[in-house]
Amino acid sequence: MRNRRLVMSAAAIVAAGIGFIPATAQAADPVKPATHGVAASGVDLDKAAASSFKKFSSPADRSVRKSLPGAQNKAAATAQAEGAVAGNPDLAMVLNAGSDTAHGLALSTEIISAPASLSITIEWGDGKKDTTTAGGSTTLENRHTYAELGEYTVKVTVTDTANQVEVVNTLPIQTAGSDFTPYGPTRLLDTRSGIGATKGKVPARGTARLKVGGNGGIPNGVTAVVLNVTVTNATQAGHVTVFGSGHDQPTTSNVNFEAGQTVPNLVIVPVGKDGYVELFNGGWESIDLLADVTGYFTRSASSGYTSMTPARFVDSRTGLGTAKGQVAGQAVFSTQISGLQGVPQGVSAVALNVTVTNPKETGHLTVFPSGQSAPSTSSLNFTAGQTIANSVIVPVGADGKISLRNGAWAGADVIVDVVGYYSLASNGSYMPLEPGRMLDTRDPESPIYGALPARQYYALEISGDEPGIAGYVLNTTVTNTQGAGFLSVAPDVNRIDDYNNGTAVPVARPGASSLNWTAGKTVPNLVQASAGSVGVVDFWNQGWEPTDLIVDIFGYYETK
Repeated sequence: MRNRRLVMSAAAIVAAGIGFIPATAQAADPVKPATHGVAASGVDLDKAAASSFKKFSSPADRSVRKSLPGAQNKAAATAQAEGAVAGNPDLAMVLNAGSDTAHGLALSTEIISAPASLSITIEWGDGKKDTTTAGGSTTLENRHTYAELGEYTVKVTVTDTANQVEVVNTLPIQTAGSDFTPYGPTRLLDTRSGIGATKGKVPARGTARLKVGGNGGIPNGVTAVVLNVTVTNATQAGHVTVFGSGHDQPTTSNVNFEAGQTVPNLVIVPVGKDGYVELFNGGWESIDLLADVTGYFTRSASSGYTSMTPARFVDSRTGLGTAKGQVAGQAVFSTQISGLQGVPQGVSAVALNVTVTNPKETGHLTVFPSGQSAPSTSSLNFTAGQTIANSVIVPVGADGKISLRNGAWAGADVIVDVVGYYSLASNGSYMPLEPGRMLDTRDPESPIYGALPARQYYALEISGDEPGIAGYVLNTTVTNTQGAGFLSVAPDVNRIDDYNNGTAVPVARPGASSLNWTAGKTVPNLVQASAGSVGVVDFWNQGWEPTDLIVDIFGYYETK
């Protein structure tokens, strides 16, 4: 397995203040940052992704020996002339392989042979092959990257021309990464009505088990699933942790809630071998849980992922992507996604950050593919006057559009930022990790300690110059908030070393938001962050008061 680490280091960065309207992301001229401190820690990527990496082996006794034409007449004389053992009777090989990246395979070929001139051919099962030679027993180390995910059979052929004998060994393998298949949106769980679980609230410190693999049109064997998880009817503050059945319960949280709140958050979670995921109520009172599926991941080739710097596609306040003015209650509008701002034609799904602001009353927003009726699911829940954001992954209609429905009875403003897309032409494959905390500004042991200052940002080096990393699946949470504000997450153009040695170039303030908050609230949101060109991600506090920031990593997209 390739020795690789997902390295995380951090720099606290000051950015100059600009004019700011609460809940409105505003771009600014590039600002020159000043480093406040640098810290580093490491997350062992191979260890964190160990459940996705597989090992494969084919012993020597599976080697198939075959005599070549003319062997009986030529073998002995030719072998003796070259000093080889006549017939090379022990010729065989042992094959050991391991997946060590989303698309990559490391192969070790141990050849057992008398001294002889050998020709070796490795056929990788995708039409590609490598050739080499050897002079007898040896061990070869080779790597290969598959363009498409899937199952392949590696075939190694060793030919001893002098003895006119050939040995073949084969090894079935499977790539480690997972591709995305859009699905739904479809409701899989609603404890209020008994969908997907026993009717009734999930008790304090209790768990709801949800069948995913083999449920409806979702196949068995899925590696991960995209769920929009919503907490409602909570009578006390708490949190929900979602994890794959059979996995250790992580110490991270996916949804944080307060009494009386209805709070959604998108989750990309591994699915257990039994096809289930578990939703743990970390609070001390019972709650109702809802889960809507919008897609799943399998190790079969399907839609890969392409990360983008967040781009605004819809803002009803300005008329971008829809008519100017609030989206009326019970109204539906569609907006073009494919063919705009770097999103190509033919994408199968799109990753969004959707924000509702200035709603006149309590309600919900549903995002769905154009060309179909609005499903009975919700992508985002809101109360009157609230500004709230949620990540959404939604299939794109055949016309390249998505549709949005305001499920309230009164108007609300809607903002949509695109952070990436899934398509057959994209090759970013998902690698789920055991969830891990990368940053907690409340913790003195964290890479950065101290609340994220107003109008400033922290820069995290997540993978540095590690090749092939396209983006990260993160959960960002703000807490101890002192006023209204919002968080922006965007790739940096500077390496951490640039900050350390004072050569960092100015960084533009992002114009898109990832989550919104008000004073005294703890607010989470899933973020699919682009790795950019250097593997450094910036987390901007766009508010006027400091806030604590927590960043958990759940997976990454890899192209190699």
